[in-house]
Amino acid sequence: MDTITIFGLLSVSAMLLSYALEPRGRHYVLAFAAACALSGIYAFLQGAWPFGLVETVWTAVALRRWAKVQTPVL
Repeated sequence: MDTITIFGLLSVSAMLLSYALEPRGRHYVLAFAAACALSGIYAFLQGAWPFGLVETVWTAVALRRWAKVQTPVL
């Protein structure tokens, strides 16, 4: 496998993992946003610009959700 393929595999895997863990805390929502951004970069590098645009939108949505999630008061 070439480097860009490994990068894509890791970024999409990070998306899946962080999405599954989102109920555990707001930092996982932020991790999901970062993984979406990385997946978007991967898509643009591969020339799959429609996928890159969708991932850019998902990044914005996830960042907005992260900003709205309340931090629990201890």
